[in-house]
Formats: sequence, structure tokens, C-alpha cells
Amino acid sequence: MPDQSSPFDNPADAFAQMLKGPQQLFAQLMPGAAAAGEDEAVGDAAQWAANAQRLQALWLDFQAQQAAAAADKLPGLVGEPLNWLTMMQGWMRALPLANPDAQKRMWEDSLKLWEGVLGQYGIGPKAADKGDGGPDLPRKDRRFADPKWREQPFFALVHQTYLMLAEQIMAMAETVDAGDAVNRDQLKFAARTLVEALSPAHFPLTNPLVVEKTLASHGENLVKGMEHLLADLKRGQLTHVDPQAFRLGENIAVTPGKVVHQTPLYQLVQYSPATPNVLEVPLVIFPPWINRFYILDLSPQKSFIKWATEQGITVFVVSWKSADDSMADVVWDDYIRAQIDAIDTVRARLGVNSVHTIGYCVAGTTLAATLAVLARRGEADKVKSATFFTAQVDFEKCGELKVFIDDKQFETLEKLSAEHGYLDGRYMAATFNLLRGNDLIWNYVVNNYLLGNDYPAFDLLHWNGDVTNLPAKWHQSYLRDLYRDNKLVIPDALSADGTPIDLTRIQTPAYIQAGREDHIAPAESVFRLTRHLRGDKLFLLAGSGHIAGVVNPPSAKKYQYWTNPRPCDSLEEFIAGATETPGSWWPHWLDWLRAQDSAEVPAKGKRMPGGRGDKVLEDAPGSYVKAR
Repeated sequence: MPDQSSPFDNPADAFAQMLKGPQQLFAQLMPGAAAAGEDEAVGDAAQWAANAQRLQALWLDFQAQQAAAAADKLPGLVGEPLNWLTMMQGWMRALPLANPDAQKRMWEDSLKLWEGVLGQYGIGPKAADKGDGGPDLPRKDRRFADPKWREQPFFALVHQTYLMLAEQIMAMAETVDAGDAVNRDQLKFAARTLVEALSPAHFPLTNPLVVEKTLASHGENLVKGMEHLLADLKRGQLTHVDPQAFRLGENIAVTPGKVVHQTPLYQLVQYSPATPNVLEVPLVIFPPWINRFYILDLSPQKSFIKWATEQGITVFVVSWKSADDSMADVVWDDYIRAQIDAIDTVRARLGVNSVHTIGYCVAGTTLAATLAVLARRGEADKVKSATFFTAQVDFEKCGELKVFIDDKQFETLEKLSAEHGYLDGRYMAATFNLLRGNDLIWNYVVNNYLLGNDYPAFDLLHWNGDVTNLPAKWHQSYLRDLYRDNKLVIPDALSADGTPIDLTRIQTPAYIQAGREDHIAPAESVFRLTRHLRGDKLFLLAGSGHIAGVVNPPSAKKYQYWTNPRPCDSLEEFIAGATETPGSWWPHWLDWLRAQDSAEVPAKGKRMPGGRGDKVLEDAPGSYVKAR
């Protein structure tokens, strides 16, 4: 009976085969390796054997732990792999990969490419094309920028063939008749995900950097990479950064402040003033609850919160609770009520009539609904101004996230959250990682699993992996009502806390920021907010994306932003007449904020958290952000 075992059943054997591969398989196309000699290429046999045994021990130990923990239903790195593969297979069937004409064309194009590439190395019928300045390959891609991809003809041939086939698959996805726009977008996303996953950089035998490091370290890199991989499998989440590098309240999220109010849904943090006088109107920031609030309070050099206090602003921030079993019935109405509660709490605490507000991403969408509710109730004057960071209200052009919005995936989400009433945040993190697979998945597969590199210490990536759970009822209704049915821009189609929502009633002055390269809230989608608000509004387009486009302090001197004082009907019109300014847009926002109300008061008394004996609960950043 033939052996039915998987290569992963005995990684020691697979490891040994992989070590021999580069020399045995590529000898003809890697003359240097063959000439180096057996001893030099393979190295010390005892060390190879020891590392192979370590690999096998790691794998067997993991299998034993996995069997023991089977009842815990450990999640995979991208959710439920079987569900994902089934969905991908359904989408990919639409591609004409098995079409004889398509296969014939691919084969002919491949032969032509191979002749041309090998000719650059003096091999084959086009050997005369070899130049003196080294190979000039037809396709360029930053994943293959290292010179080692061009030093040997084998690796050049492998990655050039891959890039050609990737182009052809993506072209098929663009032209195939998928039925409707949703199916077409799903097909293109599936095709892109497929070609990203199949890059030769992701396989030890076809990545020259991995081959070189494996030979140089006698396989130590693969042992270390296996340790990283198994740790991530146990954790149920891809690791991007050294997990020991940052500690909340010690070297990240360190702006001084106190938790001054708490509900079952959020904590309210008041930060200490950093100037003798402050603006009379305080600022309340609503970060998204799909991750931790300290995206705006990373290292002191990047902290928007610290910078704002240094500009003479009294800053309050909402820290949302990560969902647990007690939040199974939480819906969007609860978050809108919470925003109103935070606004009223700050007004009462400081004795002011109104507050400035900021809503980031989903909290910005919710802030728009909150403003509409207050306007309908005749309470719009509670909010002096509203700033929106990368927030959408019109979801017609909401980008690639829409490929995850269909009935099959709703069924999957319901199953995933049925037991506890919330969606494990690791599933959401995996979804966002898939949107930027090369940067947030495969880059780390190569560096951390294959090359065995140490994890970097990067505060932004630490935050990115610090996930929160989402209330299932809120999450599913949000996806259906907003992403799928786009009801928020239909007056009175939705209501909150018994009040119909009509965005056109909002007269509050608004500052709307979008990121030019935002893949989560595309700039075109964010711009549409300008069509629904009726008060004074200013749209600003920032360089970079959903995070770096927001977290861009003036001291960094990075990126740029665009403004256009004229009314515009579209993002294209805005860009055509826009003025570019280098650097951070934060000072521009500060000027706008001061123009709404420039009155100042001394930074003492109630402006200090607990300054007059007012109740404080704990130090910032608070226990909700630390809870797991």
C-alpha cells in the first residue's frame, strides 16, 4: 500500500530533502553551487541532523498540545480554513484556467519568456542576447528586488514565470463575465489572493534568500521559523511584532490622564493639560471599537493625544470594552447612546455647553448617526464641531471589504459567534490582513517562518495585533444595513434609540479627513460624506492610508495633504483643483478647530482630572484597554 502520509507528518524527512534540494535539483542552473563541493554546500552533518531532530520534536509536541486542546476550538490564522477554501474555490471556478485556448496561450507565452530569460545568462537559442551589464529581466516586482533573485538563472526563471502567470490570471479575472459587480469583485479578490499566496518567495526551495540562509546556518533558521509558526498557531493569530517589546502605560499609551467615568460599554479617559491655558471647548475622541483606542496614543513621538494636549486642548477619549458574553445583545443603538452619554458627561464635568468631537473609522460613521439623532431631538448645540477620520456613511464605493459581504459569509459569521454572542477579534484581524496580504501576511511568512528573523519592535504593528472582540448582533446588522443595503444615507431608513436618522439634518461644522491610499475606507467613499451634511464642511485628503494617513505627527515631516477651498461634486474634481502641502495635516486641523471657537480658560480645577476632588477611577490608559 502506498504511503499516504503528509510531508508534515515527519518534518525531519521533509527537512532533509529540502536541504539536499538546492544542490541536487539546481546544479545545472546554479554552477557555483555544484562547484562548491559537497562538504561546503551541505556543511556539518551532525548539526543538520540535530536541527532536523529539533524540528521533529517541535512538531510532535505541537500535535500533542493540539490534540489536548481540541475542545477549545483554536482558530486558524485566517479564520476557519475550510470555510475560506470553499469560498475561494467557488469564486475561482469562474476563471477559464482549464480552457484549452487559455492553456495554449500560457504555454506559448511561457516558452517565449523562458527563452528570453535564459538568453540573458547565455543559455539556449537566445544565448547571444547576453549582455555585459548583467541580466535585464522584463518584469519587475519589489518582492524580488534582492539581487539574489537575478544571480542564478533558475531563480530568475522561477520568479519571472510566476509574474507572467500572475498577470494572465489577473487579466482573466478582469475580463470574465462574473454576473454582477459583487461577483466580479469577489473573483478579482480571489484571484489576487491566489497569486499572492503562490509566490515562489513563499517556498524554501524557490527562494534564494532562504536557500542561502539555510545552508549558512545549517537549518537553524528553519528551526527558529518553526518555533514562530507554532507559537502563532497556538495563539490563533499571525504575529507581526515582538510581543514583549511594548507594555501599556509604560512605553506605549503613556500620556498622563485618568479614567473619570465608566459604563459596561466604555471608559472615559481625561488627559492632563500640558499648557497654562486651554481652549474652553473640550475635545471628545471616539476611536473605533474594532481595535484599541491607543492608536492615537502610541509612542510619545506619534501620539495625537499628547500633541493635542500640547496645543492647549482638553482631551477626553473613549476606551471601548472588548466584547464578552455580557455584550451579546449590544447593538448600534448602544454605541450611539454611549457617544451621547460621553458628550453629556464631559459637558457636565467641565460645566460647558458644547464639545468638539472626533470620530475615527466606524466610530466616525456612528458619530454621524449620533449628530443626526441630536439634531432630530433639538440638541445639536451639544456639539460645537465634528471631525471625521477616514469615516464612511455612504457604502456604495466602500472598497474590497465588500467582497466579504454576502449571505454565505453572514452564515459563517453567525456560526462563529453563536456560542458567546461575540466575534473573536482574531477573525476580523485576519480579514484586514487579507486586504493587504503581501504586506501583512506573506512578508511575515518569509521573514519570520522561512528566514527565522527576530520580530521587530514597532508600536503601530503592536497595536494592529492587539485585537478586540465585536458584539455579534451589532456586527451583523452593521454589515447588512450599511455595507450591503447602504441604508444610512436614506433619510429615516434607520433609527437609533427610537429616533429616526437623517444625515441631512446635520448642521454641525465638519472637518472630513481621508487617506489617499486607504484600502479600508477608500477616499472616494469618505468624500461622499460631504454630500449628506448640510453645515459648513471642509474635506482634506492626506497622504498614505487608513492608519499612517491619520497618525502623522508634524515632527515626522512625512507625507503631504491636499486642500481645495472650492465646492466639489467628486473626489476627482477635488484632486484636480487641490493644492498640495508637504508634511502633517494636524496643524491645519488645529487652525480649523480654533476658528470654531478660540476662547481659552486657565488649565486648572476641573481641567485637571481629579483637580477639584472629582471622582477618578484609575490611571490612563485604563483597565478596559488592558483586558483580554
